[in-house]
Amino acid sequence: MPQPTPDHPIAIAPHPQRVRVVFNGRVIADTRSALTVQESKLPAVQYVPRQDADMSVMARSEHRTHCPYKGDASHYTLRVDGKEAVNAVWSYEAPNAPVAQLAGYLAFYPDRVDAIEELAD
Repeated sequence: MPQPTPDHPIAIAPHPQRVRVVFNGRVIADTRSALTVQESKLPAVQYVPRQDADMSVMARSEHRTHCPYKGDASHYTLRVDGKEAVNAVWSYEAPNAPVAQLAGYLAFYPDRVDAIEELAD
């Protein structure tokens, strides 16, 4: 498995603000314990602990993706009040060792939810 390198760094840090995810007008995740993942030159991604997300609106799909640095990702479809966002959520349930702290966290595709808000509480 490839390791993060100076050419492809991966930094994981506690996010200093509250993170809230909204889909179809409903808050589906709300946390003060998000992790920010900055991978290479990609936009930063907020990962939310599962315990701070409403898993009742998420259905595991058959879709899987693979990142050589992070491992295999499972995906979830969101369903809220008749609206659906297919594979809008991903999770590294057994991440590679260098990013092991992502286990138990979820990330959301920004273009498949209403908003991923960072709040200053």
